[in-house]
Amino acid sequence: MNIYFICTGNTCRSPMAAAILQAKNYENITVRSAGIYAHEGSDMSLNAKEILHRKNISQSHRSSRFTVEDAQWADLILTMTTAHKEMVLRLVEDAAHKTFTLNEYVAMETGLDIQDPFGGNLQVYEQTYEQLNEAINKLETKLKLEDKI
Repeated sequence: MNIYFICTGNTCRSPMAAAILQAKNYENITVRSAGIYAHEGSDMSLNAKEILHRKNISQSHRSSRFTVEDAQWADLILTMTTAHKEMVLRLVEDAAHKTFTLNEYVAMETGLDIQDPFGGNLQVYEQTYEQLNEAINKLETKLKLEDKI
């Protein structure tokens, strides 16, 4: 199964989400991330790297902009906000059946959007990490129940 995480600049939320899921080491899951307005080749934000390091999650990341080809590759596109979802669907209308906000897909009760930590301190990044980790744990449970992992 090919899963794409999408955020704005592909330096905070979506690469953190991808790293969290990749750390679970499922052989039949391939994970990528991209941003709607990403600058190609940017590094992950320092605070995102630090939080992942503190959680013993390895990462290797360079930002990329989401494309039609990315949508074609993906079996599931999970965005960080409803605005990201809308942008994906404007770019690739026929991806509606496989495009959701992460929280929507896993039926989180905390709202549809994952907070953007960009420019925040480590505490803000930690809060975003916790939101992502909770949602990805629910994603893992859902995919197991659907026999996808």
